[in-house]
Parts: sequence; C-alpha cells; structure tokens
Amino acid sequence: MELRSPVCGKLCGALLLEHFGSIVQNVAMDLFKNGEKSLNSIRSTTKLQLSKIQEALCVLIKLGFVSYQQNSKGILMYTIDVEKIILILRYSRFMFFVKDNCGDESEMLFEEILKHGYETASNVIIKIYKRQLCNRPERQYSLPVLKEKFELLVQNQFLMRSVCSEKCSDEGPTERQDFSLPNLDLKSLTLMAKGANGDPGDAKIYWRVNYDRFAQDLRDQLLISAITKRIDANAGELMRRMLYQMYLRTASWADTSNPIPFTELRDVIKKLESPGPGLIQYLDQYLHLIEEDSCQFIRKVGDSSGGQFSINMKEAINQLAWATIENIVMERFGSKAARVFRLIRAQKFIEQEKIQQMAMTPAKETKHITYTLLQENYIQLQEVRKPGVSAAPMKTFFLFHIDLDQVVRMAIEHCFHALHNTIQRREYETSTNKRMIDKHLKIQTLTATFKEKGATQEQLEEMESMMTLPEKTQLEKVTNQVKQLGVSELQIDDTLFLLTTYLRYNEKKKKETTK
Repeated sequence: MELRSPVCGKLCGALLLEHFGSIVQNVAMDLFKNGEKSLNSIRSTTKLQLSKIQEALCVLIKLGFVSYQQNSKGILMYTIDVEKIILILRYSRFMFFVKDNCGDESEMLFEEILKHGYETASNVIIKIYKRQLCNRPERQYSLPVLKEKFELLVQNQFLMRSVCSEKCSDEGPTERQDFSLPNLDLKSLTLMAKGANGDPGDAKIYWRVNYDRFAQDLRDQLLISAITKRIDANAGELMRRMLYQMYLRTASWADTSNPIPFTELRDVIKKLESPGPGLIQYLDQYLHLIEEDSCQFIRKVGDSSGGQFSINMKEAINQLAWATIENIVMERFGSKAARVFRLIRAQKFIEQEKIQQMAMTPAKETKHITYTLLQENYIQLQEVRKPGVSAAPMKTFFLFHIDLDQVVRMAIEHCFHALHNTIQRREYETSTNKRMIDKHLKIQTLTATFKEKGATQEQLEEMESMMTLPEKTQLEKVTNQVKQLGVSELQIDDTLFLLTTYLRYNEKKKKETTK
C-alpha cells in the first residue's frame, strides 16, 4: 500500500524527530517529498553538510527506512519506505509480545537488534552479557542461556537472516526468508566476552526483525479478541488453536485457509493443559456458533472426519473493517447516522426515498443525515439513467452506496492526523514541564542514593520536601496526561493496523485481477 499523503509525511516526520533528531528527519522528509533522489540532490535541497547527510542515510538504511539502487548512469538513488517508519509506533508492542512468548532475556536480545536494524548473533549475545555483568550482576545470564534464547527467537521466526553487511542494505519485502541458524562456538563467545579474539562462526551472518511475523500475530490477535468479545473466552481459545493449525497447511496471508478437520482440532485441544471449562465437551457447538455468526470468520467445507472447517481470513478482516467504520460513524454523527449507514450497507444501492421509508426517523432528519454522510465522504452518490430513454432530468435517478475502499483510506488519513496530534501534544506537555520533570527525577535519584548509604527517615523526608505541593500536583497532572496520550496512541494504532490490513488483502486481489 502506497502512503504518500501530506498528513502521513507529518506523522513520519514527528516519529523520526522524536527518535533520531532533526538531521535524520530532514533527510528522510526530503526523500518523502521528492521520491527517489541521489546524494548530491539531497545535499542541494537540504543545504546540510555532506558528512551529516551520509550519517543520516547510514542510520535510515541500517534501520530499513531507506533503500537504494544504481540507476542506468551508475548513480546511487535513495528511496524511503514509509510503512517501515510507521512501524516505530508498534516497537513497544513487538517487545512485549517477544517478552510474553520467549522471556526477559529474549526481549533484551530482540531490543538490541531492533535498535540497530541488523546485527550478528555473537555481537548481540556478548553485548547483553556485558551489560548485565555491569548493571545487574545479581541477575547475570550465562552465555549458553543467551545463545539458547537467541535461537528461540529465530525458531519462533521473530528474527530472520538479512543480506545486510557493512556495505549493503535490505533487499526489501521480496527477500527470501531464511531462518537457518549457524552453529555458534561457545568457547569463542567466552573468549570474546573476556576481551580476547575468537571466531564464533557467524561472521557476516546478520539478523533483522521479521516484521511480517508480527503483522500476522497482531492480525490473529484481532480475530481472537473479536470472537472472545462476541461469544466467550472458550470460543477465543478455539479460534487461536484453529489459527495455529491453519499455519501448518496454508500460506500466512492466504485469503482462505485449507480445510481443518474436526478430529484434528479435538486432538489438539485435548492436549492443552487448561483448555477451559466445557471447551472439549461442547467443541462442536462452539464451532457451530462461530460458523453461524454474522462475522463469517469460519465456514464448514466438508462433512468427512466429523466435519472440516476453513478460516475466511479476508472476510473476517473485511467484517472487522466494516464494524470499525460503523463505530466511527456512530461516534462522529450519532446512532441515527449509524443506522442510515448500516441500511445503505445492507441494501448496497438505495434511493433517498427508500432510506426515509426504512430508517424509521423523520424524513427531514434522515435527509439531513444522508447528505451529511455524503458531504463527509462516508457514502457516495451514483447517477443512473434508465436505458433507452432521453437524458431528461425526470429519466435519471440517484442511488446512495458505500465504497469501503475509499472510506477506509479516508479513515487511515484521519488516524495519521490523530497520531500526529497526539505525538505533538505529548511533546508539548513534556517540554513545557521539563524543568519540573527533571527536578523530580533528580530528587528520585538522590533519594535512592541516600537509601543505599543508610540515610535516616528524616533525611529522606527532607529530600522529598524539595518539591512543593503545587509542583507535586502539577507533576501528577502532567504524568496522567502523558499516560493518557500514550494509551490513545496505542488505540489509534490498533485502528490503523486493522484498516491497513484490510487494504493489504483487497489490494492483493486487485493486483491479481489486473494481471
């Protein structure tokens, strides 16, 4: 999906400024505005020093935000990848997911690669080992444990081999995924950890984050969460197990999964340590409930082996996208507007008079709602002429309909705008109260130091009294605002991910149709 709108550019600029500074932001935004550019062209438009531009490009290339290739004249041309920059919003979510599935050690290893873009396994393991040795010797991890945790990350496909080296960048999303592990030599790792020379056996074998795997996990979580809310926790767990079985026989981003036998599902759930009360006993009823649900997440495709079921992945995402847009209409225009929107969706094409008859609201109000939705581009109007007649006005009628693709794209733009505003507001609150926040952090550091030295309770209370009551009240207010903005950012990104996933499925079909 191509993202090149001005609002998207503002969001990318805000993210890059927050995490990498103004020089990296200026270089990236120059590429965003002008597309493919050479180094000299970037220099002429940004007016930055050549060395600064080169450093910024190195950062952007290593993190996968920029790629390059030679043109016919042998000049390197640089291109920005907007979707990779927007993924910065989900970094914390990726790390939490790794921690939840693989543990604290894996999270630290993963974070190191996430920060640097790509790195060798031996370098990452030694960095984490030395850091823990210096910062928290009581929780020191052994090299064999860190090696095992790194291998776990690769086995779970959170990391994948990269073609990156000191002189090249990622080939992009078309690169063949490779999860083959090198045999690391622990003796060499031990020598390197002590500062000696050693060859662990993974020279120039670099690893990077497999973002596609995280996209799959977030997509699956949407489906599980939706089924849990609509039915119950048992149905959500059943959906989770069906998704696991889907990956054994179907490509990750296929529109529909290959059939999953009932007997296979039953055997898988029996092996669970805590499948949930009643899930085994009422397995067939839960499958029937999910199948008959209006969301159409699964469908029965055969009766052999107790029945076979297929997951309608594309249809499930479509239904979730419809529900999201309906909720947006509800929040912006009210319940009556949502009713009109659902009516037009159900009828596909409908005249104004029929909307007024079926909406069960006063005709004048219904007309006002309809044209408000039309003005805001949530519904569209199509002119239809009766065949075989003249083009007189009386022979033409107008039908309201919904172009979901268009509405989703508009909603994505709104998400970009909301995310940009949220980041800007958070930055404003932080910078405005920077002196007070710094003072609070300084007091906390001093208090912790005094505690370690055995300070009395009176001395600690005296330290805390350095902040006045109004300052404490203001600090609490600012802290709550920043937390609330952070939560809002995550919630908006949830909506953004769902809508971009919808476009991913539907644009894929359009490309196949075009071919």
